[in-house]
Amino acid sequence: MDSAPSIAFTGSARFGTHQLFPPVSLEIDPGGWSCLLGPSGSGKSTILRLIAGLDTGVTFDGRINAGDGRPVSGRVAYMAQTDLLLPWLDVLGNVTLGARLRGMAPDRAAAEALITRLGLAEHAHKRPAQLSGGQRQRVALARTLMEDRPVVLLDEPFSALDARLRAEMQELAAAHLSGRTVLLVTHDPGEAARLGERVFLLDAGGLVEAVPPALPAIRPADDPDTLAFQARLLVALREGR
Repeated sequence: MDSAPSIAFTGSARFGTHQLFPPVSLEIDPGGWSCLLGPSGSGKSTILRLIAGLDTGVTFDGRINAGDGRPVSGRVAYMAQTDLLLPWLDVLGNVTLGARLRGMAPDRAAAEALITRLGLAEHAHKRPAQLSGGQRQRVALARTLMEDRPVVLLDEPFSALDARLRAEMQELAAAHLSGRTVLLVTHDPGEAARLGERVFLLDAGGLVEAVPPALPAIRPADDPDTLAFQARLLVALREGR
């Protein structure tokens, strides 16, 4: 895997004459987790898709650069809000899809090990229609992790999971993506308080940064500083900062 670069996102976006977000400057540190929170419709997912080089339907006026001077394109793994699983493939087939689309032999052993770590071993030969929403989301997460890219963009990757499983998957993803440059979009202040080494709030007024506790991520959910930071984020979201 290439070394994980920083990402600098600067610009604004609009739909026709409607401004989606004003000029913002988002600096994503290399090799760590940055979290982006904000109300629905503020443009969080659009920023993720712009960095990933995907179609957004917006007019973007700005720039997206990697800190090492190389193109961002081709070095990104992206997980969307919807699982986007192919219905005719089983779990193993969906997890190894990226390699197969590139004409490469998938690393079956690594995929099976990851499927087991995600608690899906007994479902490996099931198709998406036979899985629950949470199981489908874990398959999508496994497919993203299998890409082994230096930049990883995650759009609400744990939202369909119950509280216990969500915490377990956060910890597994944090361990598996150690050293990658990760940008996580989430609506959950608690998730950002646990995972974020940098935390940003996006709303109609623009982008602001909230400084997390000095504790290293992933932070204990019951730590007083983590809980206080979670509360500050919730207040900021409710009050529009």
